[in-house]
Parts: sequence; C-alpha cells; structure tokens
Amino acid sequence: MIAAPDRTPLTRDFFDRPVLDVAPDLLGRVLVRVTPDGPIELRLTEVEAYDGPDDPGSHAYRGRTARNGVMFGPPGHVYVYFTYGMWHCMNLVCGPEGRPSGVLLRAGEVIEGADLARKRRLSARNDKELAKGPARLATALGVDRSLDGADACGPHGSPLTLLRGTPVPSDQVRSGPRTGVSGDGGVHPWRFWAVNDPTVSPYRAHAPRRRST
Repeated sequence: MIAAPDRTPLTRDFFDRPVLDVAPDLLGRVLVRVTPDGPIELRLTEVEAYDGPDDPGSHAYRGRTARNGVMFGPPGHVYVYFTYGMWHCMNLVCGPEGRPSGVLLRAGEVIEGADLARKRRLSARNDKELAKGPARLATALGVDRSLDGADACGPHGSPLTLLRGTPVPSDQVRSGPRTGVSGDGGVHPWRFWAVNDPTVSPYRAHAPRRRST
C-alpha cells in the first residue's frame, strides 16, 4: 500500500538552508496554487539552484535591483520574473536573509486541478506536458508578476503553499548542467530532477539568440 502524500505545510526553516540543500529536497514536494477558480496541486519533479553572488547565472549576481529584490529574503517567498517578453518563471527564495539564492521550479506533475491547468495550457498534447518546463509550469498555475514576493509559508488560503508531499529518495535524484545557462554559470551541475519521470523537461544547452536583420 502506497502512503498518501504528507499534507503538512513546509515551514520557513525548510527554506532557510543553503540553496544546494534545498533544491534537491524540493523534488516530490507538493505546490498548492489557490486561484479564484479553484486549487491546482503540482508535484515537483525538476528544479534548478541559483546561488546569488557566487553564481554568474543568477539574476542577483551583480547585486540588488528593483527586479530581483525578493531574492534577498526572507526565505520562503516567491520570486517571479518575466522573460523573452512573453513568459513568467517562478522561483522559491532560500538561504539566510540577505543572501540572494533561489530555486527555479522547472517542471512538475499536476495531481489536482488538471482541468483548470488545461484551460491555460491549450497547446499541451497530454497532461504530462502541462507543467513540463518553467514557463509552462507558471502558465499552468496562473503565476505572473502579481505573485512576486508572495509568502509560500503564509497562512492557510495563501495563493501559494508548499506541502511535504512524498520526497524523492536521494538515489532517484539526478543532477546535471542547468538548461540554457551560458558562460561560467553553465558549468554548475545545479539542475536536479526525478529520474525517469515523464514530466521532466528535456535538457537544452545555451544557444545565443539571433537578432533579426
């Protein structure tokens, strides 16, 4: 008999740890997104760690700005950014306050509210693709910049909450280079995923964007 996922909310202490400890430990946790139309629940299967001042791939590598301010803490809050003029991506802030580290949520399995996610992800060929990639994940959950700074450790009914779920055993976790990260930041094996899970996104190395002529 398989035990049901633990629905105990994660506390701020969970996030108040080094980013490379938090990131793989997020796999198998359940993200609850409360929307006006109803809740959506997502089991996390793929994440990437970003370690602020020591990480050229991080948005906070060169210091604090109006855009990345949430990354500086406190831990357990949500950092949402807009990219390529069309997509949102969602991160969970971790580590001690003042050190801007966070975990990008790259992929997951929608385990509740799939009907709501399908309405936002009309191009998904099946439910395994609803949140297969960071922009798809944010779209499926209805995440945008209005949630930047939201407290994932807030009271019951908060727009975003993390539950203990069923953590992925360490021998079922794999790591490798982060997707699309260039330069010195591209060498870090800070992408973590649940092995053989069909919702994990395909790895893509960084490819410079070509300017139109």
